[in-house]
Amino acid sequence: MKTAVRPAEGPRPEAPAERPGADEPLPVARFRRPADLLRFALGVSGIGLLLIVAWVAQATTSGVEHDVSRSTTAHASRLLNGFVGLPTTLAVLLVPLLFTVERLLRRDGARVADGVLAAAFAQVVSLSTGLWVTAYAPLSVHDALTRAAPVGSIPDPVHGCAAPVVAFMTAAGMARRPHWRAALWAALGVNAFAMLAGGHTTLSSVVLAVLIGWSVGRGTLYAVGAPSVRPTALSLPAALRRAGFPAVAAWQLDGERGSLPAGRGRSYRVTCKDGSLLDVTVVDREQQAHAVMHHAWRQLLMRPLGEGGGLRSLRQRLEQETLMSYAADAAGARTPRLLGAFELGPDAVMLVQEHVEARALDLLADEEIDDAVLDEVWEQVRMLHTRRVAHRRLTGDALLVDGAGSVLVTGLGRGEIAAGDILLRMDTAQLLTTLALRVGPERSVASATRVLGPDAVAGSLPMLQPIALSRCTRATLRRLAKQRAEQERQALSGKTAPADGGPVEFVPEDDPLARIRRQVLLVRPQAPVAPARLERIRPRTLLTLVGGVAVGCYLLSQLVTLDFGALIEQANWTWAVLALVFSALTYAGAALSLLGFVPERIPFGRTVLAQLASSFALAPAAVGGIALNTRFLQRNKVRPGFAVASVGASQLASAVGHVVLLLVFGCITGTQDTTLLSPSKATTVIGGLGAATVVAAAIAAVPRLRRSIAVRVRALFSGVVPRLLDLLQQPAKLVTGFGGILLLNLSYIACLDASVRAFGHSIGFAPLAFAYLVGSAAGSAVPTPGGIGGVETALASALTLAGLPAATAFSAVLLHRLLTFWLPLLPGWAAFSYLIRKELL
Repeated sequence: MKTAVRPAEGPRPEAPAERPGADEPLPVARFRRPADLLRFALGVSGIGLLLIVAWVAQATTSGVEHDVSRSTTAHASRLLNGFVGLPTTLAVLLVPLLFTVERLLRRDGARVADGVLAAAFAQVVSLSTGLWVTAYAPLSVHDALTRAAPVGSIPDPVHGCAAPVVAFMTAAGMARRPHWRAALWAALGVNAFAMLAGGHTTLSSVVLAVLIGWSVGRGTLYAVGAPSVRPTALSLPAALRRAGFPAVAAWQLDGERGSLPAGRGRSYRVTCKDGSLLDVTVVDREQQAHAVMHHAWRQLLMRPLGEGGGLRSLRQRLEQETLMSYAADAAGARTPRLLGAFELGPDAVMLVQEHVEARALDLLADEEIDDAVLDEVWEQVRMLHTRRVAHRRLTGDALLVDGAGSVLVTGLGRGEIAAGDILLRMDTAQLLTTLALRVGPERSVASATRVLGPDAVAGSLPMLQPIALSRCTRATLRRLAKQRAEQERQALSGKTAPADGGPVEFVPEDDPLARIRRQVLLVRPQAPVAPARLERIRPRTLLTLVGGVAVGCYLLSQLVTLDFGALIEQANWTWAVLALVFSALTYAGAALSLLGFVPERIPFGRTVLAQLASSFALAPAAVGGIALNTRFLQRNKVRPGFAVASVGASQLASAVGHVVLLLVFGCITGTQDTTLLSPSKATTVIGGLGAATVVAAAIAAVPRLRRSIAVRVRALFSGVVPRLLDLLQQPAKLVTGFGGILLLNLSYIACLDASVRAFGHSIGFAPLAFAYLVGSAAGSAVPTPGGIGGVETALASALTLAGLPAATAFSAVLLHRLLTFWLPLLPGWAAFSYLIRKELL
């Protein structure tokens, strides 16, 4: 048996008379590597961090530059500039030129073209950055990136030609050639030191140039893609012959004919001289790149559960596949016999296995999966678990069934030996779900109980959660959930009404995981059902954390400039009390805006308490208020579907009302003599609108994002139109709803106006209303609880654009948020507790 991991080299046998045939699509010329995208994001983050450091710690960087300048005398500086600066500048340009000639002589013009494109982009970015620093950057950033040269001129904020040269080096592949890389970095380093010593640049400028070049180079590589070097069916027989296998022909297996699990590599069927067949799996960097983002994201979100879940190189993956194949064979489980594991150069590896006439479980018809097959599947898993071998991917394509009904286990590449109890229980939960999706939870649980025993099956319940399942299983569960939601919406909207016109009785069906739990509890009623904590951090929490940190840093940078003692002494507290009254009116407006879209009769006082309780439900972008209102309506005997439709109709009407008020106050503001859109601020407003347009166009241009948003919008408002049609028969309800929306918005605007007047300023009601409507809409997009940070930043920026001094704008916004967000938390908690105690929530 050939099992050594070694390069596929050796004496080449005599080639057969016929050229091996192949049935395989042509490889793509280029592919995008997620690693380049990650490095690009890392470089951009470094640029942002450098600018922040230059902003807050400019004295430190200036001190380093001063030390370098002081360590050289004026005469030495001139010598460095004359005898070192100019030659090293020429060397910085000459090294890439010589590298280009060498690559062209080797007929590698594609990489040279990539480098030239990256250098051009880097030059554009450098010039744009220089213009921004000169005209718009804060003074501390400007001082950190520029300094007066000895001749009296101001040097460029981005050091010399370093950015284009580094971008060329990164995109052209010079970094992978040690001699060229060392020569270029030596020239760049000496040149930067000479310029620093002579006072012609700054340390921050040099670092910024390198980061821009590296980021642009990585971004260009990801945008245009790397050349594909993966093996094909034409080259595979020759590699196998060099490894000692008498291969004649090879062809790639598609999804219907494949006997090896999809996602583990490209599967090939190989014919040998003696007529025997081999199954070959090839994994290359192109295919490995397709899954690296998914695995990196999983590593970030999930707690470390073992040693085998990290990112692996091709060599490590080859060794893992070999080790797991031997471990499964030693455990007594049936697996295709491994004949060899080989490297196909630096960019691909292959596994050679004996051919087995078998089909994947996913390809079997339902009637072919009888109880004997199910028991045989569980028996193979039992043998693996007895030897503490975890598979970690027990999906339908990893289980093969031959003509005699025997089951073979494949796809062991991400498994683990000496696995802990958590990984073994995750295996059981995964296989329970895989089989339940094919034959139903009843047969899946019954078969597992017969083979593993009820205790082992019951122990897997805490792992029965989506994050513990495979990627394809989660996708199937999401698809089924969408189908159930669509059926419920159709039933509630009357699209599936009976022919006799009677009421629709829709009985919602539980998701497959809930049905599996119910079946296990029938066997072991005392089984633990609480999900185990497998997540390190939730995606929403991560997004909230990033958004909160960003807006928090901006807020802190503004708050440190405020003199709160002087502001409190100068404030007019009569206006502050009036602002508190307007804040209280917002809850009456919110209650009316909800009741106006509910045909059923609900007490007004209860609804006001529910709106006050929603101030205690902290969630991003009013999500907590939507959930609380829906629950409140259900507790007041409104059917679940109608409750969701009523809240959706209220939200839709609120959005329409917000836009209408924005247009009205915008028109009024445009006819007044105001500084809101003065020429000095027009650039900022146009830039913001342009950025929003670019983001909207980018979302619309990506089909996946466009479909995702369309599905979510349809899901939210699918029952809204029928609900609005019902309300047309009650005009008083519509007047109440839209009147509540008007009262809600005007109360918030009046509260902000009173907060501004409390600090002795006024800009007029219409400009302030326009600024509030724009700022509140922009701030609510920040995914933090209650819009914390985002609302304050957006409102303060809008008021500053409207003509208020920055200090007054921030003070007024803080007072407004204190009265409308922070102060209602305690009475909101009291109202929430009261409604819970009265079973109204």
